[in-house]
Amino acid sequence: MTIAYSEPTKQSQAAAENKWVYLFGEVEEAESKVGGDWEKVRGLLGGKGANLAEMTRIGVPVPPGFTVTTEACNAYLAAGEEFPAGLWEQEIAALHAVEEMTGKKFGDPNNPLLVSCRSGAKFSMPGMMDTVLNIGLNAETVEGLIRNTNDPRFAYDSFRRLIQMFGSVVMGVPDDPFEHVIDQLRRKRGVNSDADLTAQDWEFAAEEFKKIIWRYTGQEFPSDPMQQLKLATEAVFKSWNGRRARDYRNAANIPHNLGTAVNIQTMVFGNMGNDSATGVAMSRNATTGEKKLEGDYLINAQGEDVVAGIRITDPIEKLKEDMPGSYAEFDQIARRLEGHYRNMQDMEFTIEHGKLWMLQTRDGKRTAQAAVRIAVDMVEEGIISRQEAVKRVTPDQIDFFLHPQFSAQAKKEAKENGLLLAVGLNVSPGAAVGVVAFDADLAEKWVKDQGKKVIMVRPETKPDDVHGMLAAEGILTSRGGRTSHAALVARQFGKPAVVGVSELEIDMNTRIMRVGEVEVKEGDWISIDGTVGEVFVGQMKTNVPDISDPWLMKLLSWADEIRTLGVWANADYPVDARRAREYGAEGIGLCRTEHMFFEAERLPIVQKMIMTDSPTERREALESLLPFQRDDFKGLFRAMDGQPVIIRLIDPPLHEFLPGHDELAEQIADHKIRLSKAGTLKEVNDLLRQLGEEERILARVESIREANPMLGTRGVRLGIIMSDLTQMQVRAIFEAACEVAKEGVDVHPEVMIPLTSHVNELNVQQEALEKVAKEVMEEQRCTVDYKFGTMIEIPRAALTADEIAEKAQFFSFGTNDLTQTVFGISRDDAEAGFLIQYLERGILPENPFASIDEKGVGKIMDIAVKLGRKTRPELEVGICGEHGGDPKSIELCHRLGLNYVSCSPFRVPVARLAAAHAAMKNGK
Repeated sequence: MTIAYSEPTKQSQAAAENKWVYLFGEVEEAESKVGGDWEKVRGLLGGKGANLAEMTRIGVPVPPGFTVTTEACNAYLAAGEEFPAGLWEQEIAALHAVEEMTGKKFGDPNNPLLVSCRSGAKFSMPGMMDTVLNIGLNAETVEGLIRNTNDPRFAYDSFRRLIQMFGSVVMGVPDDPFEHVIDQLRRKRGVNSDADLTAQDWEFAAEEFKKIIWRYTGQEFPSDPMQQLKLATEAVFKSWNGRRARDYRNAANIPHNLGTAVNIQTMVFGNMGNDSATGVAMSRNATTGEKKLEGDYLINAQGEDVVAGIRITDPIEKLKEDMPGSYAEFDQIARRLEGHYRNMQDMEFTIEHGKLWMLQTRDGKRTAQAAVRIAVDMVEEGIISRQEAVKRVTPDQIDFFLHPQFSAQAKKEAKENGLLLAVGLNVSPGAAVGVVAFDADLAEKWVKDQGKKVIMVRPETKPDDVHGMLAAEGILTSRGGRTSHAALVARQFGKPAVVGVSELEIDMNTRIMRVGEVEVKEGDWISIDGTVGEVFVGQMKTNVPDISDPWLMKLLSWADEIRTLGVWANADYPVDARRAREYGAEGIGLCRTEHMFFEAERLPIVQKMIMTDSPTERREALESLLPFQRDDFKGLFRAMDGQPVIIRLIDPPLHEFLPGHDELAEQIADHKIRLSKAGTLKEVNDLLRQLGEEERILARVESIREANPMLGTRGVRLGIIMSDLTQMQVRAIFEAACEVAKEGVDVHPEVMIPLTSHVNELNVQQEALEKVAKEVMEEQRCTVDYKFGTMIEIPRAALTADEIAEKAQFFSFGTNDLTQTVFGISRDDAEAGFLIQYLERGILPENPFASIDEKGVGKIMDIAVKLGRKTRPELEVGICGEHGGDPKSIELCHRLGLNYVSCSPFRVPVARLAAAHAAMKNGK
């Protein structure tokens, strides 16, 4: 349609090259502006505006309207909250075009056009920014609406909604005074639902709402429709920088510079009688992923009634009984939109006098479990490819998939003991345990300041509650449905949630919630199961879930076909190795042998070895340790049959196996005091014995004490100085390998020497250890495939990697220590001290111990890989620090050409998917 602009002003002529406003029917023009790139169209019109325009283009029934672009929002904010030149004139012209399409006129008392004003950023942010409905109503137009509809109750209900929303969103008036008026009216009438209030009630409420606005702001509610529209547009722009929107973007990693579009759309009404309705629905179940419509609706209501939990909603299936024709049409449109966008859709609709209108569609928020199932099902339905399915599921969703659950036994016992408090809607799965907090600010405070685990409990959540929801372990509400604000946000961020617990009474004044005779006070413990919707009193234990979900297994198998980076696991015991293998690990990238020494039956032997000055006693201690080590390694080799197992020789300094220096000194001082007060000869002798032993241990601790032990006698340095210790470990490795090889197990031991900084250290240590390995294989008359290599965790080792690769057959980056040595900081001290400020003030962009610092540590790794492979082209290179399970670090490892990453067994599924994403993003 060609828009006939009003007489242009000089300002609008000067800004003619800037098109700030697009009618829904002008999507091709928007595409042309950004070169046909649909992602850029979404960036320009926002997700909501782009989808309204696209639905209009494909013939879906959409009320006419227009979109004010994100560029206009950014220009408005950059200009100190002033409209950019030409914007308002374009908005008026677009409004005139909508008047022509509808046959109504904005502000006309006889046939008034009413519009909504909604936000719509590029990325969906449900409820985070502002909305105003029924714009255009005033004392004159409400009379025209009554004449045209012959329904004064509907007209005054619509008018009071405008005043209430405008007062709250645009003029900053709290919600509570408005709700108090409605509560009083319900009590006066003796009714429970807003739907039972009369036209006179709503007329009275509208006048009371105007008084509330005056009382709180000193300003009149604006009666000029044009002023309403302009102020509402500005309010949506401003809401982009509101706290709840910023908190949401921070949590969802959405950039702050995108801005929001504003969508002005003709109002259609679901509150015009029993042949009208409004609802929100997903094209598939957002919790489980089942291919079935899921949602809520209300007859004779407006949209905010559904999402706000003000009234008890009906499930979407019931619409088939209430309005079969509208249900059939909606089901058909839902399937069409899902096929068009090739994704599960979250849709808002209104039925006005039997006519179905679509108000929004967007890719639906879903749980991790649903995301996996939907992606796999859509491949099998021929909608998307395997690669696209793998790309759609994020590593974070796989992590959420592994959320703790309550065991069946724990739940059975809780129910038998009468601890099941209530049952609600299971809208976001997982188990959560915490203390009750009844508001968002307190929830955030308790978590941040006191380290408490919190369950946030509210009648219903609102966008202003997001910071508390993000801090909480889980969310519980007494109102709301499967498409409520609480459900959407919980699913988005993987928070277990139970909503719509109708028997739950929350008294915000006494800070107590009740179900029947049971009271739970703020600060008391509760447990919620978002998978089935159950709420329990007290703390329940959680356990690790079984990940044998068939859809997840299939998706990860497709990821394995795509990725080129191996995924190994860090495991010190056979049980860890078996779990890692079940989760898809292709080898053990790090077995920390020193962890085995700390077990109760072994630690005394280790301490004896450290304390003695006698070579004979040390040898005896090592001979006692050897069978323990050998059995440990046999278990690992059996668990990883056919796969490599990298075993790191002892790494920490010896003092870690002895009591702490300060602790010993305090014990000695205490025993000396007690000795001076001893009353019997037996007490004296016992204390003297204790003192003698403690002073002997203290003397040994002091003899090996170092000012900076993490850069002292540890790793290869300790192995050279105490060579009989590492030789015992290598003997245990190869005796175990030979024994299980004779059983038919395919063994591939790789011996890793830690903390190398100079090739001569390997020349000394590796040669001595290889000699032991060969001796064992000769003794056992067995040959196994083995390698010797080193950890690269000192910058000098990386810079001389070409020399080190002459000896080492593999490298493994110990990225935790490498980060400490590259930055010159102690992790423990930094993360508890200055690093917090560095991150808050943006001095460092992110914690280098969470994701590898690409420009520093990453550059050092790149040098080491290239130098090492220059000497030994087939050099195996991996990482074995905590970074091995971090998706961003995994992508860097892919780009650097590493062979594998190694991580905790529980991160293996995450790493498998992240490695596939890295391959797709950067090419195989």
